[in-house]
Amino acid sequence: MKIYDRETKSYEEIEQFGAGKLEFLYNNAFGRLFLWLAVSPLVSGIYGKINSTKKSAKKIPNFIKEQGIDMQDFEDREYTSFNDFFTRKLREGKRVVDTNPTSLIAPADSKLLVYKIEEGMKMFVKGREYTVDEILGEGTLSDEFDTGYALVFRLCVGDYHRYCFPDRGALITHKKIKGKLHTVSPISKDHKIYKENTREVSILDTENFGKIAFVEVGALLVGKIVNSGATSFEKGEEKGYFEPGGSTVIVFVKDIINIDEDILRESEAGIETKVKYGEKIGELKC
Repeated sequence: MKIYDRETKSYEEIEQFGAGKLEFLYNNAFGRLFLWLAVSPLVSGIYGKINSTKKSAKKIPNFIKEQGIDMQDFEDREYTSFNDFFTRKLREGKRVVDTNPTSLIAPADSKLLVYKIEEGMKMFVKGREYTVDEILGEGTLSDEFDTGYALVFRLCVGDYHRYCFPDRGALITHKKIKGKLHTVSPISKDHKIYKENTREVSILDTENFGKIAFVEVGALLVGKIVNSGATSFEKGEEKGYFEPGGSTVIVFVKDIINIDEDILRESEAGIETKVKYGEKIGELKC
């Protein structure tokens, strides 16, 4: 997969983690017989327990090497399990949050695609049509987002898996939606993953951007979505984290934001842009 690196203004190819196994499950007739089991919360739960054992810590050195993780960014300590490593914390100062009140920030280290919300609250995500209701669940103030953008932040397995609030504000509503756990990688394109997958939906009343919808989407072999439960928060404050697997944060914002030009350009070409926790990705319109 090709992604755009804002820092170097160049493109890079990234490999899909577990590509062979995903190819078998999603594109092989025999493998699809097992797909229903692989995407069940039961399998994810078992996988999570295995990765919480002391023995699972043996996987960490190879994982760091394979994913090219710069450990200078993270706490220097001994990890007791693979889960403990996966939910690692950054060293102080390794991510700078843009505190300008008019700046919209990325909530996580991730790969970002931006989608315009069209008439009828519809959007086309990776070739699949969604409505705002399908992602947020009916009755979740979805009519507040009849215009604006859906920002899809895809976290790969090697990414930092903690995410933050995009602005100062307070929680309006929060709910959990039970579902499956399909991979969020492009190979699952035949499934409406942002409608089918387990997710948590929060409506936030923010100081500078009004109401924002913040959605965490569970994915294949993600043990849990763990939120802090904060009802009031500051910009850049940690909101929660994902346990093992790759996953996604979707943010709905009203049409009062100018998304940065390079991100819009790449999104229109179907190319994800690499962003980091706290980085400016857009600005409040004048």
